[in-house]
Amino acid sequence: MRVVVVGAGLAGLTAARLLVAGGAEVTVLEARDRVGGRTHGIEVAPGGWVDAGAAYLGDRHTELTALMAELDLKATPTGMVGDSRFELGAGDATRPGRFPPLSAVALGELFDLLADLTASVRVDAPWLTPDAAALDATTVADWAEANVTHPDARLFLPLFLGEMMAADPADVSVLHMAFYLRSGGGIRYLNAFEGGAQADRVDGGAHQLCERLAAPLDVRLSAPVRSIASDDTGVTVRADGVDLRADAVVVAVPPRLADAITLTPELGVRRATPATAPGCAVKVHLVYPTPAWREHGLSGWSVNAHGPLLSTVDDSPADGSVGVLTGFVTGAEAHAYAALSPAERRAAAVAQAARLFPQLPPPIGFHVTDWVNEEYSRGCYAALFGPGDWVTLGPHLTTPHHRVHWAGTETSTEFFGLMEGAIRSGQRVAADILATEEAR
Repeated sequence: MRVVVVGAGLAGLTAARLLVAGGAEVTVLEARDRVGGRTHGIEVAPGGWVDAGAAYLGDRHTELTALMAELDLKATPTGMVGDSRFELGAGDATRPGRFPPLSAVALGELFDLLADLTASVRVDAPWLTPDAAALDATTVADWAEANVTHPDARLFLPLFLGEMMAADPADVSVLHMAFYLRSGGGIRYLNAFEGGAQADRVDGGAHQLCERLAAPLDVRLSAPVRSIASDDTGVTVRADGVDLRADAVVVAVPPRLADAITLTPELGVRRATPATAPGCAVKVHLVYPTPAWREHGLSGWSVNAHGPLLSTVDDSPADGSVGVLTGFVTGAEAHAYAALSPAERRAAAVAQAARLFPQLPPPIGFHVTDWVNEEYSRGCYAALFGPGDWVTLGPHLTTPHHRVHWAGTETSTEFFGLMEGAIRSGQRVAADILATEEAR
């Protein structure tokens, strides 16, 4: 059996590896000049890498943890030692822990509302949730306007969604927000470092996962797929400079990219709609000679009402070779920041970091990864399902189209949007193809 896999991210490479193990002859076609998809490493010092894309994992990410062990990769704790910094519109503040200097009662009420929504979602099939049509027709922005009254809660909700989902409240439906939070393990788990979904990073960078998965495989880079045509005897895949004939195809790219491929026969239901938005994330790395904030009792963590850096975190390499402050630019702020010139981006981020952490010297390195305008990602962390998307797209996310099968974190109802979800989707699709072949 011959299989073509479209996309050399975690989902596609996981599927390819398992298909090869099952006896298939597999070729992976990747549009970029690198493997990794939405994992991407940047070398900030000799041998010192940071994650420009997906980065974090926790103890519930069992398939990712198992894969790391197989690939001889280790985890390193994220760590959160020291006080946090906040700029939330009423001056700045330095406080222990991560709870912002806002009304605890107001934020408690907000999280109660979110918990109620999350608990109501049918995580295996969100479109079958009670009142799914109404929840899916309403944006989070409209829901908040009607249900979130305290100014502190109104301020915090977009920051929270940006951190958790790289989403602007106007871009996602209430059903998608509730599903995403539950799929990832719940609000507390997703938001936690110690004991949560952000407890660890891959030592040396998550990009190593895909590099090691790809090493023994037939991977063709710089080969964006343009068309896939299924017929009674097989399928023809046409990419730039490559024409391949196969028995099955795995498309493991984000929905908007999948929709850009010409399929014959045509899909009855597209992979995305006009409401499907790209994940709104730009990741900024400021590199310093040392993590100087630690010397002043600070963790490097901050949350800010105004950008560009809506949050920061200490991402310094474990060997202490340099200090790295990673800034997250999300939601509407990401679009504004991505539109700036390189010089303007640097000036804005450096000025804000210096204001948050006055003890810092000028950075010795500066890196921006603009996922908003990344041609072969169309956003990050994951696609954002807008009004009507779950009801329209949900029932078809994993349904094969003739000889075309679908993978990617957006097809996983387990840990949607995370590396764990991508891996599980690759496992699912490989098992489906091998089972189909065995039944023939």
